[in-house]
Amino acid sequence: MKKKSLNVQKINLSLKNKYINFIYKDFEAKLNKNKHYAVAVSGGPDSLALAFLTKCFSKKHHTRFNYYLVDHKLRPESSKEAKKVIKLLKKIEVTCKILEWKGKKPRSNIQSIARYNRYSLLVKECNKNKIQNIILGHHKDDRYENFFIRLTRGSGLKGLASFSEKSKNFNMNFLRPLLDFKKNQLIYISKNIFKSYVEDPSNDNLKFKRTRLRFLIQELEKEGLDKRKLNLTLSNLKDSNNALEFYSDQNVLKNCHMNKLKNIAILKKSFFLQPNEVIFRSLITVMKRISNNYYPPRGKSIIRLLEPFKNEKIVKKLTLGGCVFKKVNETIIISKEIT
Repeated sequence: MKKKSLNVQKINLSLKNKYINFIYKDFEAKLNKNKHYAVAVSGGPDSLALAFLTKCFSKKHHTRFNYYLVDHKLRPESSKEAKKVIKLLKKIEVTCKILEWKGKKPRSNIQSIARYNRYSLLVKECNKNKIQNIILGHHKDDRYENFFIRLTRGSGLKGLASFSEKSKNFNMNFLRPLLDFKKNQLIYISKNIFKSYVEDPSNDNLKFKRTRLRFLIQELEKEGLDKRKLNLTLSNLKDSNNALEFYSDQNVLKNCHMNKLKNIAILKKSFFLQPNEVIFRSLITVMKRISNNYYPPRGKSIIRLLEPFKNEKIVKKLTLGGCVFKKVNETIIISKEIT
């Protein structure tokens, strides 16, 4: 009889831990054993916990997972840290490929640009390997931080509803199965399994808004911020957002025709006869499909774009967010901008 490897034995032993097994059971229910997934790993406790949970899932269901780590090279020590993560993952027999962000690095808006490039590299690699699903390690604390970031920007309902467990960008499915768990729960797993993880110094750097808001949330808790009530608020926002998403999807389905290559869309006049928020969301959906951009243009830019079309002013051609808009009779034709 073939003996199990020490690493498999360790995984089985870890799942006997009631606390870890509770998290795994919730995680297990959110994945499909018949799909092929990519797992985004950074080396932080949340992503290492994610790597462990996917490994457990793979051992039980024989599901295929590819693991990727993006070395952004924003700090001199990032490559050394990436190698450390690769070594840590070998403890559970996980092979991880390092993707390097090459070229000039930004001096401002660093986190947003780094995030965009990280997703771009992941999507490019997934397309090579015919993978349609990327699993991310976002957790409940990330959801709180994201809510307050969007609040400071004056975001609407869609923004305030924050992360969702499933979203689609770059024609790729992004999954966040850990949103119901706090960071300290994922730290527990990482410490138990790996004994170590990588600390990102930007998490404590107050020049970044996310870091400042993280500390602010901690102070607000001291002043009586009740996270249970905040969870209820986020849940209510999510329900309202889902309702609007349904009507927006229906608008795209009924009033938009897209060619097979998904680089040209024709919008009927009835596309613009919906409530403003439905038009706004529908247009963002179409623009993201045409341009293949992860982030759509800011809301104000889209509102300015819509005005001449809604008021039936004479418009020959407008461009926004990698898309070209032309009015032909009572329809709007959107095509991908060629740069």
